[in-house]
Parts: sequence; C-alpha cells; structure tokens
Amino acid sequence: MRSPRRTLVALAASTLIAPLLLLAGGTAADAKRVDAPDAHLTASAVAVAWQRVAIRTIYAEAGFAPPRGALYLSFTSRAVYDAAQEAHRHGRVAATAAVAQAAHDVLREYFPGSVTALAADLTLTTASLPEGRKADLGESIGAEAAKDMIESRLGDGRDDMSIVYSKPAAPGVWQPPSTGMALPWLGFVDPVIDVTPVALDGTDALTSAAYTADWLEVRRLGSLGSTDRSTDETEIARFFANNPIPMYRDALCRYLDAEPLGLMPLTRMFARIDTAVATTVIETWRLKYELGFWRPFQAIQQADTDSNAATTADPLWAPLIGNPAYADYTSGHASATAPFAEVLRQTLGDDVPLVLRAAGRADRPYATLTALEHDALNARIWGGLHFRDAMDDGYYLGHTTADQVMRALR
Repeated sequence: MRSPRRTLVALAASTLIAPLLLLAGGTAADAKRVDAPDAHLTASAVAVAWQRVAIRTIYAEAGFAPPRGALYLSFTSRAVYDAAQEAHRHGRVAATAAVAQAAHDVLREYFPGSVTALAADLTLTTASLPEGRKADLGESIGAEAAKDMIESRLGDGRDDMSIVYSKPAAPGVWQPPSTGMALPWLGFVDPVIDVTPVALDGTDALTSAAYTADWLEVRRLGSLGSTDRSTDETEIARFFANNPIPMYRDALCRYLDAEPLGLMPLTRMFARIDTAVATTVIETWRLKYELGFWRPFQAIQQADTDSNAATTADPLWAPLIGNPAYADYTSGHASATAPFAEVLRQTLGDDVPLVLRAAGRADRPYATLTALEHDALNARIWGGLHFRDAMDDGYYLGHTTADQVMRALR
C-alpha cells in the first residue's frame, strides 16, 4: 500500500505544481498561472519531467561518463514505458503515478546518493493526485515495472573489473594512458534488447588510400593550431565536446514542452531512443576493445612507423580537443548521436527543430536532424579526435541499430 497522501494537496498549485512546471521547462509566468488547487500536469508532462530527473541524477549528481550513463537511461525509459503500457488504460491518475514511480524506483536502486532528491521529485509529481484506488494502482504498476527491470539486469556484466584492455604496442594499435582504457567492460555487458549486431567493414589498412585521406584531413583540420579550420568549425568542435546525451535530451524535452505527445507515443519514443543508444554503445565499446585502432594524435606523432610513404610523423602534433581514454574505432560520440537522431527522425520526421545548449557557449539551433548530425560528425574531426572512417561507420552503426530497435520495440 502507498503511504498516506500529504495534506499539502490543497496547496499543490502554489507549492508543488508551479515548481514542477519549471522543472518541465515552463517559465515563471506559466507557473504563476496555475492557481487552482486541482491543477495538474498531464501524464506526458510528468514523463518528460522524469526524463530531466534521470539526466540530472545520472550525469549531474552521479557524474557518470556518457556511455556508462546511457545504460541507466535505457533501464529507466524502458521501465517507464512498460509502466505506461499497463497503466494508461486506467486513466490519467494511474498513468501519472505509474510513470513517476517506475522512474523513481529504477533511479533509486542505482543511485543511492540521490535518494533524498528523488523522494522530493516523487512527492512533487504526485502530491496533487487524488487519493484512491487509481493512484494506488498506478504506484503498484510503476513499482512492479521497475522491479522487473532491475531484476532483469542482475549479473549483466556491468563494472566487471576483470576485463582489462591490453594490446602490445604496434603501428595502428591504440595505447591507453597510465590509467588504462575507460570502461573496458562496457562492450561485454548483456544486450538491452535482442537485435542482430551490425556488421561493419572494420578499420582501413594503414597503407590504403582511404586511411591516407583520413590521416591528411585530420592532421590539417584537427590540430590545436590549425590555420585551415574556420572559426565556426572551431566553435562547433568545442561545442560538441560537451556530453552529447544530456545536451540532446534537454533540447528534446524543451521541444516537447511546446509540441507535446500523448503518453504512449512519448514513452515509447524515449524507450526506443535510449535502447538504441545503449545497444550502439555496447557494440561500439566491443569494437574499441577488440580492434584497438589508434587515435589521430598517436597516428600522426608516430607516422614514421606506419609504412605509409604519404604520411610524415609530427611528434609535436596535438588535437584541438583532449582525447578520452579509449580507442578511435568506432566513435563513441556517434553512438550517442546517430541512434538518437534516427529514432527521432522515424518518429517525428527530419525537420524537428532543436536548440542545443552547452554551458559557457552560445546556443546552436538546428532546423533538421540531418544538420545536427552533420555538425556533430565533423566536430570530432575538426577537434582532432577521430578519423572520418570511425565517424562514418559509427553513424552507420547507430542508424542501423536504431532501425532494428524501432521494429523490435513496439
């Protein structure tokens, strides 16, 4: 049984609903307009609000790296979708309670440091709901969906410290810093959905024309002191050096504030996005671990070892953006961007206007997902982080995985 409803319901508009509107992206003026004791958000708005809570919990409070956090977003969004499927037939009260409880319980399980904040978020979400069977039923459905998700991931290989990247130094082989490869276990985690792994053609041979073209491109455009990279390209590279997952999620939530979806299409869309991203991340990290292809800074500094007459070593070459502690192929940034864009494209169309925000940088508006992907892809080359092959194959992997997830998760 759920705990007795707080006696603050009569004050919900001024003390609970208004803050939740702000959490969901509304303005102070929007909050002030809610002045009736029975005012409430739709179940869809609550689902969007809990997307923001999940991002805050996973990335701001727990400080997880983008790829690791993608797993927990998928757990949360899938539990919410399962709860919504079961609860929506019972009406708004049940559906609202169910999606909030499911998200809360999954996040509480994995992020004990956020228990107090999550409890406050749950109170904020549900305090205006009327007491009774519908609310009780919704909470029960949400709790059960979270429980099922948590149990399904027991022993799934997360944080397996026995997996360590180690490859002998050789031309073309990425060598980690002294701290080792970040998240080497990630490529061995149990799948989050049963889809066929995407077949890629792998890295280009060091003496091939394709590799040479990529090497020359990133050397010219990706260096810290490049004079060929434009001012705008430099800004784009620095902008997309921010964690892409919360950046994209923030932009999408703000879009949905203005263009809301119904509960079922909304929760299904987020479940598909996060499942596709997590699935792409897992395959990407397996490739990084198994192929271990060197990053541009290593390839350029050590070009005298690659047996390629068209490349010349530059021991002082440095990238514009500092490199993370994992190999080049395929791109982790692509694994966050491509599946997100493809699920959204297949759901709402390519012309979804998103305004990306990053702390300390000017907002970047995108009228289409294609335009966003263009900049996100090239940013990693202009930043000196990746060869184009790693980006192109990463986008193919992400798009193809998203297409499979769209068909599998209905």
